[in-house]
Amino acid sequence: MSYFTWKEAGLTQDCVSLEAMAQRFEESANLMRRMAKEGFKLKNDKKTQLITHPDPSIFEAWGFINEEPPYKQLQIIDN
Repeated sequence: MSYFTWKEAGLTQDCVSLEAMAQRFEESANLMRRMAKEGFKLKNDKKTQLITHPDPSIFEAWGFINEEPPYKQLQIIDN
């Protein structure tokens, strides 16, 4: 029997069929497109991919937690 190993596990780990996997990818793609329209960007930092947004209020409105070190977060506060 022919086969190949599916290496991506996080997104489709709980899927029980190829149709379920396809649905999960479609949902994820739709979300990424909405985020791109809202101004989110992908930044490659060494071997890590970061999702960024220049406006902290929009970032927070989406429910994301800012992972910048505290001293960096303080630099964006207007006095």
